[in-house]
Amino acid sequence: MGVTITIKQVIEGMNLAILAGKHGINRIVANPSLSKPGLELAGMFDFYEHDRIQIIGSKEVTFFHWLNPEDQEMRVKMLFEKNPPAFVFSKNVIIPDVFLRFGDEMNIPVLKSAYATTSLFSEMFSFLQANLAERQALHGVLLDINGVGVLITGESGLGKSEVALELIRRGYMLVADDLVEVYQKEKGVVIGEAPELLKKYMEIRGIGIVNVIYLFGAKAYRETKKISLFVELETKEEYEHIERIGIKHDKRMIFDTEIESVRLPITEARNTATLVEAAAYDYKSRSLGYHSAQDFSHALNGKIKKNQNISEEDR
Repeated sequence: MGVTITIKQVIEGMNLAILAGKHGINRIVANPSLSKPGLELAGMFDFYEHDRIQIIGSKEVTFFHWLNPEDQEMRVKMLFEKNPPAFVFSKNVIIPDVFLRFGDEMNIPVLKSAYATTSLFSEMFSFLQANLAERQALHGVLLDINGVGVLITGESGLGKSEVALELIRRGYMLVADDLVEVYQKEKGVVIGEAPELLKKYMEIRGIGIVNVIYLFGAKAYRETKKISLFVELETKEEYEHIERIGIKHDKRMIFDTEIESVRLPITEARNTATLVEAAAYDYKSRSLGYHSAQDFSHALNGKIKKNQNISEEDR
């Protein structure tokens, strides 16, 4: 079995009210997809996706009330007998008593959301997708630098947290320090966040554990961020073959998503925080269509070609 969560976690994460089936809150959820059982209420159970949380909104309940009492009883019973994880009703829906009765009888939670149907479907899917995704743990510091998710990596002792602290002082946001949990929301989108115990905290050698919100305010921290750029800090012995102009950029594969990677040599004479900041701004510039290195390369090639033409004319 892959990653799973319980209905109890869904209730807490989505702030749902429990109206029936409270003894079933430890039921397992393994599928991030959702289902709206409209066809099933009409009597067609051939494609009932009973391994998913069932979302019921105004349309489904309106159709339910068009049924005669016998069909209402039979079809709701069939919905419950397939043993779905839970039923979640949207904000403006009055839940029929038959759902509450079967929920208590079969220990299948019947829940109520404060969201309208469309928002409920979207928020629930995002929540399940994030919590059921395969995860990896990476060592480094994840920051939001002017909208760019930058994961700073490198050997222990190079000063990653100190660099992050200076960047936070400049107004940027911490996401995770030391250990970053990452998951792929979809191909091309890898999200990073801190483990629950480490949220908001940093370890600064010589000072200890600090809470960035208490030091710098709520603007200094965010819960999650898409990772757009790896910045790997390297010592002098490691950076002999780093490309000087910046035409080519390395890639790092996380799950099946390629993420750009930059190697930054560090010495006592270099301001590492400013270099990381510059790498993030350069990435953002290129993502908006302007590539400094390519612009320089084109200008250089044009100058070389012009000089060649002058030399040929002088012969």
